[in-house]
This record gives sequence, structure tokens and C-alpha cells, in this order.
Amino acid sequence: MTFSVDLFYSYRSPFSYLALPKTLRLVTEYDLAVNLRPVYPLAVRVPGFFKTASPNFIRYVVLDSTRVAQHEGIPFRFPRPDPIVQDKVTLDVATEQPYIHRLTRLGAMAQLEGRSLAFTDAIARVLWDGSVSGWNEGDHLARAAEKAGFDLAAMDEAITADPDRYEQVIAENEKDHAASGHWGVPTFVFENEPFFGQDRIDLLLWRMQGKGLARRQARLT
Repeated sequence: MTFSVDLFYSYRSPFSYLALPKTLRLVTEYDLAVNLRPVYPLAVRVPGFFKTASPNFIRYVVLDSTRVAQHEGIPFRFPRPDPIVQDKVTLDVATEQPYIHRLTRLGAMAQLEGRSLAFTDAIARVLWDGSVSGWNEGDHLARAAEKAGFDLAAMDEAITADPDRYEQVIAENEKDHAASGHWGVPTFVFENEPFFGQDRIDLLLWRMQGKGLARRQARLT
């Protein structure tokens, strides 16, 4: 029996990106399907979040995500540009958010096709692995998406024609994310039990193994 896990994911979250390698290994090694469900980051979901958060919040996220990446051997650098348009001094978040709206809607479209994990793995590297400055320019995203079997231009065209369809998907993801019992990302949900953070994947695996999660059978050659 194939087990199923929801993964609530933000394209601005460093820890969401850092969760992807372990998540992909789980899918490869175990009889498991991970349904990646994109949500907007806190900067969009909770207006004024950074105005009320501790000034230590951002500093700690930068410190911790950087050392997690070093410990896990994951190529890592914060995206250039930031997927959220935000004044780094006042922390004001702009009303217009072209980057994160595009990325999250693209993820929602891939979710409808049942391939959001593959799509997100492909484009997240362009944002986060440090190999590209100006990920939003040229054909960086298009080439990454193509390697995963996606036509980015066609996706953008479909979303432009009917953005509300994909906003509805995102809104439903955010509703289910909140109902899971957590607000942060990445949050994995298995049988209505939330596991928050890339550092809870081992605990998630332990829980699923206790319910009978099996390894995939090796193919005979």
C-alpha cells in the first residue's frame, strides 16, 4: 500500500528548500507519495508579520539555514532577487508581489497535474543553490522546468488566462495547512498529524514505519 503525505511548501522558505533532498530520498526508497502543496509565505499570509516578530527572527533563520545546508552538503544561497519584494530596512512588504505570485501559482498548476514535487525540485535549485543571480531573468527557470518535463511558457500562459483557478488551489492549501495544526513551512502531514520543519523528517519516517511503511522493491535487471 502506497502511503501519502502532504507537504505544505513556500518558495521563499529556506527550510522548505532544504527539506527537498531528504523528501526525494524518501520517495525513492519507500512506497510513498508526497503531495507538495504550495502556500504563500508568512510575509503574504500574515500581513505585518515581520513588524511584530522578534528582531532575532531573521538573523536566526539566516544562521540556522546556512549551517543546516553546510551540515547536509546542500548547495545554498539566499535567492537573488528575494521572491518577496520587501524593504530590508523598514521590513514593509510591497503590495505588488510578482515573483512569489508567479512561483506559487506555477506550483499550484503542477499540483493539479500531480507533479508538484518534481516541478518544485527543479526550479527551487535555480533560486537557492547559488548558481544563478537573477533567477527571474532569461531562461533559467524555463530550462530547469524543461528538464523536469514542464513547458514553463505554456504554464505561464495558462495561469495568466485564469489566475483565479490557481489562487483557489493555493487558498485550499492554506486552509488545510492551518487545519493541520501548524502555520509554518515546511509542514508534512501524515494521517492528520503535522511534522513541522526539515528536521522532523526522520520523526515522520519513524511514524510511517510504525504504521507499516515499506521500502520499494528493487527492480530485477
